[in-house]
Amino acid sequence: MGYVGLPLLLVFGKAGFPVMGLDIDKAKISQLLTGKSYIKHIPSESIESLNAGGNFQASTDFSLVSELDCILICVPTPLTETRDPDMSYIESTARAIAPHLKKGQLIVLESTTYPGTTTEVLALELESGSGLKADSDFFLAYSPEREDPNNKEYSTSTIPKVIGADHPKGMEMANALYSSIIRKTVPVSSTKVAEATKLMENIFRSVNIALVNELKIVFEKMGIDIWEVIEASSTKPFGYMPFFPGPGLGGHCIPIDPFYLTWKARQYGVESHFIQLAGEVNVSMPQYVVQKIESALAVSGNKVENCRVLLLGLAYKKNVDDDRESVTFKVMELLAKKVREVDYNDPYIPIIKPRREYKCFVGKKSVPLKNIDQYDITVILTDHSSYNYDEIVKHSKIVVDTRNACGKINSDKIIKA
Repeated sequence: MGYVGLPLLLVFGKAGFPVMGLDIDKAKISQLLTGKSYIKHIPSESIESLNAGGNFQASTDFSLVSELDCILICVPTPLTETRDPDMSYIESTARAIAPHLKKGQLIVLESTTYPGTTTEVLALELESGSGLKADSDFFLAYSPEREDPNNKEYSTSTIPKVIGADHPKGMEMANALYSSIIRKTVPVSSTKVAEATKLMENIFRSVNIALVNELKIVFEKMGIDIWEVIEASSTKPFGYMPFFPGPGLGGHCIPIDPFYLTWKARQYGVESHFIQLAGEVNVSMPQYVVQKIESALAVSGNKVENCRVLLLGLAYKKNVDDDRESVTFKVMELLAKKVREVDYNDPYIPIIKPRREYKCFVGKKSVPLKNIDQYDITVILTDHSSYNYDEIVKHSKIVVDTRNACGKINSDKIIKA
């Protein structure tokens, strides 16, 4: 019941389906049952409306899947420390629901993953725990999530939905299900094709972001502003699409997907050098930002180890409360080893909640911006629209801007990174 599962639940509920939300997080279930949203861009009113309809249940009891006709799995698929796919959430979910499956059910995996997961991981776990046969007793499909939190133009129901299945009946069922809530479905020939589609979409972005990140460093050495170059290049009406540099990649897909495919490709004896290099370039960007911070402090005459640093933005992108894979955590971790103090401010994330990584920062609170002048340097990592960048520059000693948020402000305090 996170950033993918909850929007789906709400859309199905609004369409009149009886819906059930299952999660291992008791706090989320409690909030859902009391009509409260724990995701900023999802209003509590939509959950209250779902409760009022009488066709909604929420529970931590996975045995309730025996009451369902369709089960959509929307769980995390992170990387291990060695950047291999972590299938533990898919596997544990499959083991939890397998004993309670019944004949005729449809199970759809929505989690981003490598081609072959649905058949090689999910199907085997479900068959082993249920004694039933996939695509005979129950049916499987894969439909990659395409959620973009807080996107005003596209929502769950208006984003075309790719659907892949390995059995005609599974495809028929999945297409019928999603067609009832999605404006356009895109059936493909197999679960592997659908899985590969999601990776291709995000690797396309990863490669192009890596390109502009590398160009940013090259152009900086030449005294050229990458942002001005992008703006000028964007006037070409064909054959060009603008991508923008930053402090690194965040979110639950783009930083991870390239490594999923390179890992799987090696099983086929293929080294995906281009894709892997793009991933490495993007992973290296936090270190580049920290080097810029250190250089700026050194030029100002400050000893780095005595400095206080304020990071603006913990969310992985502007105007959301989603900090999954946020690059700010890596920058914070690197700086914590070098400076006297590193704090953050984010109007959407007042406190760092329990998480899988960077557990040492759990409980750390967003500091007020009114104290910005007490820090030796301010670093803009997420360009929230609510920030007043003129005031930030005015009251900061030095500003390192990784998002071109201060692009229209003329000040010798600003250092682009």
